[in-house]
Amino acid sequence: MTIPRASLLLTALGLLAVATLPAASPATRPNVLVIISDDQSWADYGFMGHPHIATPALDQLAAKSLTFTRGYTPVPLCRPSLASIATGLYPHQHGVTGNDPALPDAGVNPQTGRQNPKYARFYESIIENFRSRPNFVRDLTSRGYRSLETGKWWEGDPVKAAGFSEAMTVGTAKGDRHGGIGLEIGRQGLAPITDFITRSGAQPWLVWYAPMLPHSPHTPPADLLAKYQKIAPTEAVARYWASVEWFDRTCGDLLGVLDNNSLRENTLVIYTTDNGWLQNPDVVNRFAARSKLTPYEGGHRTPIMISWPGRVAPRLDREHLANNVDIWPTLAALLKTPLPKNLPGLDLTDAKSVARRTATYGEQYAHNIADIAAPTRSLEHRWIIDGWFKLIMPDPRNRPGAATELYDLQSDPWEKTDLAAQQPERVRELAKKLDAWWAPPVAAK
Repeated sequence: MTIPRASLLLTALGLLAVATLPAASPATRPNVLVIISDDQSWADYGFMGHPHIATPALDQLAAKSLTFTRGYTPVPLCRPSLASIATGLYPHQHGVTGNDPALPDAGVNPQTGRQNPKYARFYESIIENFRSRPNFVRDLTSRGYRSLETGKWWEGDPVKAAGFSEAMTVGTAKGDRHGGIGLEIGRQGLAPITDFITRSGAQPWLVWYAPMLPHSPHTPPADLLAKYQKIAPTEAVARYWASVEWFDRTCGDLLGVLDNNSLRENTLVIYTTDNGWLQNPDVVNRFAARSKLTPYEGGHRTPIMISWPGRVAPRLDREHLANNVDIWPTLAALLKTPLPKNLPGLDLTDAKSVARRTATYGEQYAHNIADIAAPTRSLEHRWIIDGWFKLIMPDPRNRPGAATELYDLQSDPWEKTDLAAQQPERVRELAKKLDAWWAPPVAAK
């Protein structure tokens, strides 16, 4: 039975602490829960050492997971990042490089107030870039999994575009641009997810939980806001810190559903973030410099966790590199399913492969896609992390005159000291490796 979207709309309004579900026969294959934080700094967790923000649920999950503290999203913007998580591809491979087409005022003519007819066509072209690539949702659904989309989603109808069995997001209305009704998950309870799990019975399920949290608007529950107003330096920071704990609280509720209904042992949990966020201390709901939409650590570093009790040994890895393009290969290895050819990621539970990895990469684009037919024309920076050294290389078409930067992340995790002028040979060496990974085509702007 497929849940009507109207029912999802209604159940999205239900509030939940920890639900108790009817007992179900154990599935022969594990369930899969993918948790994706939205706009959260890599340092804003208790287990990552934040002195004030409390994240007890995610601290416990990290302790029960193979946890990589040196994880990265390959792009510091939500839409292309989510596409990379689903497809296991870098943005230059899947073609979704920005959030919107580069048309004025989101495609609305300022003189007439009418939507530019090109906007819908261009937007659909971006979705087609995504739809034409394989993704792990469609793969698992084709293998008998029931799958549910909740939260952040950009690529139109999640059922048609990605193969979900069911979805909160409708994907057709203008207000569905980045999730529509799906964005109520977490903020207004977890009822759609618990209802879905109840109806799945013994059939294995996949849940995409990507709430718009701690993403702005930073409107946390009153008790959390009051807590952080006492210790935060400004109101803007207090609201962001409280929203981080709010997100953690929803994760605790969701994991509690699994624990209380004997589902945890047979559920594989993946945790990551779409992109980073550094709070502007003076402006509510606004990010600071070197945050999202930038190639710096505040824009794209994230802890990555893999948890499956009894199957994945918990370990805190503070040394090796991980990337969100590794999520599908890791799922496939644990579920024993085949992968498409030439995916760039690796199985994070394969210690030998992880140890052999010497570098990870990423790319950063403008918010809007300048050319739908050539989406990488909006490229602003590429980066490589090789060991502990990080090279940030600007694209000469969109960052003319900008300097290449080099940082030692082991001694300088917040990239305060640029070493490029002092170590020109290392800059040349890393630039060569970066070009060997991907060198964008040179064309007239």
